[in-house]
Amino acid sequence: MLDKAWYKDWFNSPYYHLLYQHRDEEEANQFIQTLLNYLQPAKGSLMLDVACGKGRHSIAMAEMGYDVTGIDLSAESIASAKLQETASLHFFQHDMRLPFWINYYQYAFNFFTSFGYFKTRREHDNTIRTIAQSLQKNGVLVIDYLNVHYAEQHEEKIFTTTIEDVTFHISKWQDESHFFKQIQITDADNKTPRHLYTERVAKFSLGDFNDMLTYQGMQIEEVFGDYQMGHYDLKKSPRLIILAKKK
Repeated sequence: MLDKAWYKDWFNSPYYHLLYQHRDEEEANQFIQTLLNYLQPAKGSLMLDVACGKGRHSIAMAEMGYDVTGIDLSAESIASAKLQETASLHFFQHDMRLPFWINYYQYAFNFFTSFGYFKTRREHDNTIRTIAQSLQKNGVLVIDYLNVHYAEQHEEKIFTTTIEDVTFHISKWQDESHFFKQIQITDADNKTPRHLYTERVAKFSLGDFNDMLTYQGMQIEEVFGDYQMGHYDLKKSPRLIILAKKK
């Protein structure tokens, strides 16, 4: 199971959307508002939302007066997002490892640990290259990732949650290089737990991101540790939020 590109099918699965649809919308929207208040983009700024899912954050940014493009690998997510398209809101199904529009955007965002899924470092480097190439000179990239050092110490090993008539049985573990989350379900049609997918996220540190970004001509400008844009602490901060600029 782990040898498969788990994210391709999982992100298209109705169970994925059911499990994650209740993520804290208010916190997410507040973070984006706080972030944009900090960045102070000019109205109409061209923005790229990488791994946009169904586009909820792209939509929010477009409603704030920006011209936003969202890209995501999931055909189902993009089909849903496209229903919300406007003159200043655009969505494309696209693999973020492959080049997209070049030297076009002033801002690019990768929200809520939508990175670290691939099997090889080269694939992750290709993703950073795609984003870096998409930015104009002095363009700004924001990567919002988990803080590996914090997550290693605060991992909830096993828990169960029921949403509608589906029960998710979730187990988490880690090794030296990755975090894993195995998801099993029981539903109205099948009372025996069955395995769905095992998520896998790479343990990328600030140093790893610095290496990947520098190689693609990006310079880290600031680092924050939570959604309130607080100071980054290696062991205490839940998030690793990186602001980098294209040289």
